Amino acid sequence: MPTTLTRRLALAALAIATLALAACGKSEAPASTFVLLDGSSQTTADMKGKVTLVNFWATSCTTCVAEMPQIVATYDKYKDKGYDTIAVAMQYDPPSYVVNFAQTRKLPFKVAIDNTGKVAEAWGDVKLTPTTYIVDKQGQIVKKYVGAPNFDELHKLIEKLLAAA
Repeated sequence: MPTTLTRRLALAALAIATLALAACGKSEAPASTFVLLDGSSQTTADMKGKVTLVNFWATSCTTCVAEMPQIVATYDKYKDKGYDTIAVAMQYDPPSYVVNFAQTRKLPFKVAIDNTGKVAEAWGDVKLTPTTYIVDKQGQIVKKYVGAPNFDELHKLIEKLLAAA
């Protein structure tokens, strides 16, 4: 009977692995309009064709402030290769703080203010900062980080996505 038990365990393991892989599938980035500090706007549709990092953050979040130089360095490293960044300040962050932060640190990428909370809600009801999404060229979310990402791992993922058709 061990062979029957072994087969059942193998089938059960295969079924679990199949379910786990299905849960890892990509999902479409939600339709959103990002209102940028310069008054212009960008939509999720505008991101197609580029690999994009969407970072939900707040000026009051120490981890967000600490990771921002690495987000800038990542942007600078890949911006000429089809990569973009949108930093989305949370609804509770005073706009004047966000503007001051972006100007004093010379953030080189797009900074948006989610003054209604609708963008954070659309992206999975984001409450914790930092929360970062990586979106591929087709507009699919391929990775979500809650907390600061491992930037070496993030760079490998970005390079892989940039190399993809």
